[in-house]
Formats: sequence, structure tokens, C-alpha cells
Amino acid sequence: MRRRWTSPKRWQRSTGCWSGCSRVPERSETPPRILHLHSGFNLGGKEARAVRLMNHWGGRAHHTIISADHAAMGARDAISPIVPCAFPMDSAPSLNGLPGLRRYLEWARYMRNFDLILTYNWGSMDGVMAHRIFSPFVCLPPLIHHEDGFNEDEAERLNPKRNLFRQAALARASALVVPSRVLEDIAQGAWAQPKRRVVRISNGIDVAAYEVPPKADAIPGLAAQRGVVTIGTLAGLRAVKNLPRLVRAAAPLGDKGRLVIVGEGPERDAIVAQARALGFEDRLILPGFMTNPAQFIGLFDIFALSSDSEQFPISLVEAMAAGLPAVSTDVGDVRNMVTEENLPFIVPVRDEHRFASALMRLAGDADLRATLGAANRKKARAEYGQAEMLSRYAALYTQAMGRPGVLSGG
Repeated sequence: MRRRWTSPKRWQRSTGCWSGCSRVPERSETPPRILHLHSGFNLGGKEARAVRLMNHWGGRAHHTIISADHAAMGARDAISPIVPCAFPMDSAPSLNGLPGLRRYLEWARYMRNFDLILTYNWGSMDGVMAHRIFSPFVCLPPLIHHEDGFNEDEAERLNPKRNLFRQAALARASALVVPSRVLEDIAQGAWAQPKRRVVRISNGIDVAAYEVPPKADAIPGLAAQRGVVTIGTLAGLRAVKNLPRLVRAAAPLGDKGRLVIVGEGPERDAIVAQARALGFEDRLILPGFMTNPAQFIGLFDIFALSSDSEQFPISLVEAMAAGLPAVSTDVGDVRNMVTEENLPFIVPVRDEHRFASALMRLAGDADLRATLGAANRKKARAEYGQAEMLSRYAALYTQAMGRPGVLSGG
């Protein structure tokens, strides 16, 4: 391996290299090469945000996206055709496997081809550790890690071994980005990250796009039915989302209600089985993965979130922007996200009776739904626009690369 530094003197946190590193900067007119490492790339909250940023920047950056799960690539379809992207699943190192110096060295060598490394959640942590170990010896680009929440294995209690691994792996990251106050506290506490490294950026959306009434046929299989309440959610069909809980809560509505779950994932059969057991199968609509929620989320009467763990769910922001009332488990920042009028419908995670009762109360009161929906929309307009989010991510990424303004415009 050819050395790429001369007389290293001190660590440069912003660049991920020692001060003597001879890494040659790109010309300012050359689009930066950004490597994204995901555990899966189906369209969930973090993927939707990453795609929104890529689409906003258009051709101003080239993106290489790697997923540990090669089959989980649904978000790929939401990327604009004008965005230069590569998906080298077979030629890139794998994010799966036991920790080891040989694997980490392979990743370090691969990372040298880029100007910025963006890693997401626990499933990318081997890439973070590779950067942490080899950055003193291989001239590597800066790395920024993003944490957006937990799967079912850490929904109730953080894993102590993972906490220690994160502490070590993140020691040379340029920044750790989180969307919620809860994760900000965890990062500075359990993961022992210094305050200067932790950056909280709330998720934002194009609020105006959600105020356009959707077409009646925007969701396959969902036809207008007078006197029927439509409960809906957007979620990856994963265990941590606890969607069978939502089925159990909606089933008492019978023919007076229907449940739409937009998303894809391994828990589909369990959701269908729960609906079948309750005689609610013909009232359950599973259209699969759908892009651009602004075009269909307004067809719901109630937005429901049944997760065991969330942080700052972007689906809730989208529902609020569409003028929907929300019933949700009290997870992450949800209580701070909704309007004050909606707070009685945010219930303890394990209290299924209160969750179902809240859903039934809203289903039976159209005026209350309209009042809460209008209040949520007002708050979304005031607080959840995407302009600040886009500018803060651009500033963070370009500062790390030492190329201010390269992602500006659009």
C-alpha cells in the first residue's frame, strides 16, 4: 500500500486525516463524490431524507449507494433521473460479516475513491470503524454518521456492547447527525460523544406539496366509500413498527373503517395473519411501496403510528402537513412534534387499550378530526418546512469537505 502522507503532525478532525496527509483536493468545478452506506435502502425516514437531499442537489454531486441488504433497494426508484448515482453492490466491499482488520482495510481502500463518506444507523457501523482504524494510515475523506432510531432489538433498551462499539467507532467522525432531542441525549450520554460533534437537524418536507388535494385513485385498491373512516400509515413492514397492534386497534370498526398500510418489508405476512384472525382482512389495504406521499397521504382520515421505537418520524410530519389528526405511541419526539390539541391522542407505548380507544374516539368524530388536522397543518407550515433542513445539511457536508458552496443552488 503506497503511503499518502508526509510527516504527520496532528489529527485534522474536519478532514479525517493527519495534518501531513497529501490528499489532493478536487477542482472546485468537479462534483464531489459522496459514498452512502446503508443497512437497507427501502424508502423509510432516513432514506426519504437522503433521497430528498440528492434530488435537491441534482447534478451537483455524484452519489454511490451501498446497502447491506441487496434486496432492500426500494428507495432507488425515488431518486430523480438527473442525479448521478451508482449502486455497485457486487464490486464494493460488503457491510455484512464479522469485524476484522482485513475487512476494514478493504473498506478503507474503497473509501479513498470518494470526497465524503455518509453512514446511516447501526448497519453501517463497520464502515465507520474501518474509517476510525485506518484514517491515521490511509488518507481518507471525512466521514459523517447519521443515527435515526433503532430496530426492535434496541427498542426498549440500548445494547451495551453496541454502545461501546459506537463510542470507539465514532471517535474520528467529523459529525454525528441526529433528528431528535432524544437521540441527541443518547449520543452525548450512552455513546459518550462530545457536544461539539453531535448535530441535531430536524426532518423537514416541502409542506406546500401536501396541501394539494390528492386524486381519488392515488392509492391502488382504495375506492371512495361514504361513511367509512380511512386509517392510514406509512411504514416499513418491520417488527419495530408493530403494525399488528394497529390492525388490532382498527379491527373493531368493522365495515365502518378500513386500514391502509403503505410500505414493504418482512412483516407483511404477520400483518395479514392478524387481520385475518380478527375478520378484518377485507378491510386491510397493503399497496406496497409508493413514492411521493404528498400525492396520496391526504386520502387518509386519520394517521396512525403504532411503533415501539421512533425518533422524529417524517411520516408524521407529512401527515400533519396534509391536515390529518394523529394517533401515536409516545415514542421519540412525537409528543413535541404534534400540536397541543393532538396531545391526548399520543399514548404510552405498551397501552394497547388506550391506543385503540384514541383511534375509536377520532374515528367517531369528524369535527374533532377536522379541528386537530387544521391545527397540525398550521404547525407543520410554521416549523417543518424543508428549507432550513436542506441548507443545514449542505453547510455541514461542504464544510467537512472543505468545499463551501459546492452544493448550493437548486
